[in-house]
Amino acid sequence: MKSTKNSRTNQLVLAAMMTALVVVFQLLGTYTAFFGPFASAVGLIPIAIGACLCGPIVGAWLGLIFSIVVIATGGATLFFAFSIPGTIITVLLKGAAAGFVSGLVYKLLNKKLGFFAAIFASLACPLVNTGIFLLGSAVFFMPHAEAIAVQLGMPQTGFAVFIALALGNFLIEVLMSTVLGPVFVRILKIRKKTHN
Repeated sequence: MKSTKNSRTNQLVLAAMMTALVVVFQLLGTYTAFFGPFASAVGLIPIAIGACLCGPIVGAWLGLIFSIVVIATGGATLFFAFSIPGTIITVLLKGAAAGFVSGLVYKLLNKKLGFFAAIFASLACPLVNTGIFLLGSAVFFMPHAEAIAVQLGMPQTGFAVFIALALGNFLIEVLMSTVLGPVFVRILKIRKKTHN
């Protein structure tokens, strides 16, 4: 009974730490817009780590916090001008789903693949995040694609403008998440074993 209580306490502490890291990482990411007007989603790294270590529900929570930081720091301002509900739905859904799916992938693959499960879970995070961004763009912002392209001074038209916006950051996010996420998961798991 006591070990179960300690385990739950450890999970809560870890989830709280990951929440703080999501906020800090994404605030730092606000100043690293490599491609287009959007900050790099470096907050996806602690989301993937937290999802692997604490499960899909905590992953969804971390993704939701990430999304709130994106909205609060003006990361979605461009889209607010075209659809406030569409922007809020897309941003909140993509973050929460990225964390949930990442945790689910890890949970399903961990026993069979071990360390590689963390790689696949870390890859799932930016894939889902970008996929839902593109889906939300198709549903809510396609009628405004030309106006968005003009506002950004981009030559692309139609759905290509959204792909162009997503592609650069997606490549950076995949690289960071799949390299750093699994490493930190491994380190934290080793540390946990040595303290038990």
